[in-house]
Amino acid sequence: MVADAVVPKELLLSRMRTHVRQLVLVQRLTTEGANLAGSHNNGCQSANALAALFIATGQDVAALAESSAAHLFMEETPEGDLYISVTLPSLVLATHGGGTGLPTQRECLELMDCYGGGRVRRLAEIVAGVVLAGELSLGCALASTMGSEEWVSSHEKLGRNR
Repeated sequence: MVADAVVPKELLLSRMRTHVRQLVLVQRLTTEGANLAGSHNNGCQSANALAALFIATGQDVAALAESSAAHLFMEETPEGDLYISVTLPSLVLATHGGGTGLPTQRECLELMDCYGGGRVRRLAEIVAGVVLAGELSLGCALASTMGSEEWVSSHEKLGRNR
């Protein structure tokens, strides 16, 4: 499954407090690090989004190992906006059977119009979109704090390290 988007540079600057070039640089650096480490993922947190969605929708959480494999790509468009995509080559999902029939998990799938046979592609599209949004969010947080102590200070201020 692939999800992609074009994010206007003005939106990145006004809402995420970062520039396209900063974000692309962070993504390239993390990709290089992931490659050197032999990782199956060059993003920041696909497993986090997937774990939450898997639990909420009755998926087999053991499938996170292969489902969290992801390739994140970013580049600056000729107009100066951000193009971002994430590819999830081995996403394992179901929309009926097993844990999807549990009351709360079924309700979650029904809210997204994803319960029952023939709905797995829709669920995969939603999952990929959530992963893309998470990667964009954390990537922007990292890029906006490059060269500053803002990342640490925000955790201290908001009680993360208490």
